[in-house]
Amino acid sequence: MKKLHNICIYVLLGLGTVSCADNLDSDKYFKDRTTLEDVFTDKTRTEQWLANAYSYLSGENMEVSTRDNIMWCFADDIYSGAGADYTKFRTGTYDENWRHSWGQSYKGIRQASLFIQYIHMNTRYTEEEKADLKAQARFVRAYYYWLLLRRYGPVPLLPEEGLDYTDSYDNLARQRNSYDECVEYIASEMVLAAKDLPLERGVNDISRPTRGAALAARARALLYAASPINNPRPEDTDKFTDLVDHDGRCLIAQEYNEYKRARAAAAAKDVMELPGNNNGHRYELYHANATDNESAGYPKTVSPYKDGDFSESNWPDGYKDIDPFESYRAVFNGALSMNANPELIFSRGRNQGDNSLVAMTRHQLPKSVGNGDNSYGMTQKMCDAYYMSDGTDCPGKERELGIPGRSDARKRVEGFVTKQEAGTEGGYEHLRENVSKQYAKREPRFYASVAFNGSVWSLLKNELNTDHIKDIDVQVFYYRGKNDGFVSTGAWLRTGIGIKKFVHPDDTNYGANILTKAEPAIRYAEILLIYAEAVNELSDTYNIPSWDGSTTYTIIRNEGELKKGIRPIRCRAGVPDYDSETVYQNKNEFRKKLKRERQIELMGEGQRYFDLRRWKDADVEESIKVYGCNGLMTEAQKESFHTPVVIDDLPTAFSRKLYFWPIAHEELKRNKLLTQNPGWTYND
Repeated sequence: MKKLHNICIYVLLGLGTVSCADNLDSDKYFKDRTTLEDVFTDKTRTEQWLANAYSYLSGENMEVSTRDNIMWCFADDIYSGAGADYTKFRTGTYDENWRHSWGQSYKGIRQASLFIQYIHMNTRYTEEEKADLKAQARFVRAYYYWLLLRRYGPVPLLPEEGLDYTDSYDNLARQRNSYDECVEYIASEMVLAAKDLPLERGVNDISRPTRGAALAARARALLYAASPINNPRPEDTDKFTDLVDHDGRCLIAQEYNEYKRARAAAAAKDVMELPGNNNGHRYELYHANATDNESAGYPKTVSPYKDGDFSESNWPDGYKDIDPFESYRAVFNGALSMNANPELIFSRGRNQGDNSLVAMTRHQLPKSVGNGDNSYGMTQKMCDAYYMSDGTDCPGKERELGIPGRSDARKRVEGFVTKQEAGTEGGYEHLRENVSKQYAKREPRFYASVAFNGSVWSLLKNELNTDHIKDIDVQVFYYRGKNDGFVSTGAWLRTGIGIKKFVHPDDTNYGANILTKAEPAIRYAEILLIYAEAVNELSDTYNIPSWDGSTTYTIIRNEGELKKGIRPIRCRAGVPDYDSETVYQNKNEFRKKLKRERQIELMGEGQRYFDLRRWKDADVEESIKVYGCNGLMTEAQKESFHTPVVIDDLPTAFSRKLYFWPIAHEELKRNKLLTQNPGWTYND
């Protein structure tokens, strides 16, 4: 009966898949047993089963998507227009039964678990092929647990040995495991998967996980376990002592453990040290060579700031011979195929469903010349986060907030680019006439990501449409009275600041000409940032074996190790390195810089929402009112337009319960041993 028991546990504890009556229907399970044997002795059906296990990574389990799929792409960095759903999300006024991935994730876990148990039956595969397929299923199962943990906090881990299906439903109910237990399971499963996953895959299997994907997912989970949400600092007063299981056991760590930081750093190191053809490594940051050629949508390289460091060396030691602007934007906009992108570690590829990055791009495109929705924009906070070209803060950064030590008290730059200044060297290379000088002399990632008022949209494929053949390489303004500015109804950018990340020069919504883009679920830049973040918090030295035991890493905080993580990011971005004395030798200051670097580098990639929670910064950052340009002003009032104001259409609020997503009443009713997250209600 072992085989039968194994089926039962995953049907029952898939949490949201079948009714209680079905759980105790023995005839059903004998039928299921026969079906499974049929599946796993047939090659096509076996492959279909695994594909189905992957399929639950869609919808609410996407990493980057439109708000129709997921809301947390829109934190304090970018927003999704106005509307009841968006307001409900940003103010935390949704209820316990709103937008869930719980059942979907456990269905995927069940599918993957059955695959792991039964793949040995299929004699149509070689032992090596079966090992790879089993490792894929192990990866995807652990990944579902990771997605659950990130959103809901600790969740029940299902046993693999099975349970007696004749036992009572009360005995089959499962408690939540602790945060550390969940992370330990995810980490160990990813190591097991990594042993049998290949370093690389061919074009036809490019969306399947590799060894690097498993180790990268492990590093991410270990970083979360080491973050303040589960690794409270001595000065923390709120340690979520009320997040408990049914027996009252606290599920969140209560004491700080520095070793968790070191372990996360070592896990990132495992990915950094994987061998390959990119300067001896499997992964590296993508870079585009500098060029003097110029055409619509493809400007010639603007030389980054002459810092006497990066500016003196070629890539990867400096930015002398690269184009930081194109290097960054090409990672996301579809210019690179997945197999040609050396920093893409894991992606769903084209398996993104209807609300893909193509749809994301459509929401970003202007309506006047690109037939877009003109509804996804950027907050002033995010716009201000980008550095000046010399690595300093922009004048007036967050001035309106008036927060000592954070806000720049200087006045924002006034005036507008003249016809003579437009396109000239000295900071106006990226700007055209009548653009606010606030947007001059900014770092390259700013111009690759920010659709500021008067920025240029390439829309090169408009030439295929006779009605819009002239709508190429045009400035778009968001003043009231302009086609993309304030309207009483419909979509318009509330902050007067749009988003260009993910947008290719060829993209236009006329004729559905938007390039397919690979979802950046995990990329190498994040791994480097994980390493830098984890190393920064260390006080002692740790010797930690690599994932396969082939070597031992010495994990220590010093300037050299910090630079291994952060310096490549700054270099590719075309921004000078940090100062040694004021930043690298100051743990607190480096932490601030690291958080800001993640905010900039990973903007719009669905990371910010969870970063703020794992750092326990959400109560501050998501309570700050949303600022932006004054969209009620016309072009005749352009100075007033560029004077930031509170955007009442984009309310935001935060309460403690929003650190963890609520568990649906349906799930609490189904499994009586489940406990609710703090601040949320039960179903009684």
